[in-house]
Amino acid sequence: MTQTARWKGLRGEWYVVAQIVLLVLIAAGPRTWNGWPPWPFPSGRWVSFATAALLAGGASLAAAGAVRMGASLTPLPAPRTEAKLIESGVYRVVRHPMYTGVMMASFGWALLVEGWLTIGYAIAGAIFLDVKSRREEKWLVERFPSYPAYQRRVRKLIPFVY
Repeated sequence: MTQTARWKGLRGEWYVVAQIVLLVLIAAGPRTWNGWPPWPFPSGRWVSFATAALLAGGASLAAAGAVRMGASLTPLPAPRTEAKLIESGVYRVVRHPMYTGVMMASFGWALLVEGWLTIGYAIAGAIFLDVKSRREEKWLVERFPSYPAYQRRVRKLIPFVY
């Protein structure tokens, strides 16, 4: 593994700290700002369905990724010493199913709480998880010789798209 400045954390610890802050903002941060217009999103059956699908689908995808990862699971972007490259299960569809699941659930939560700022937090969280996954993938390429081939076969965060 390449050497990282000590203040950044040798295994990406600051990524985890930033991720926790964003998740707390999404879950419990202010929903709107004084003086902003009311939530413009229409309500109705399709919004309720989309909300439920994002929340349930995101939670399921993240859980499936965590279970499939097993003993290799870590919140840090650097892989564990004993980690194995997982390419089966949900990892056949997307390289970072836990990140994708968290993103989906974050947008579902923003719809549920009808929060302008929560949508902003979810967007910031999605951008952050993309940045974190880039760092993680650099370490995975260094660790697993077959990872570049896996990158060519499977999309990073959005199945069949990105």
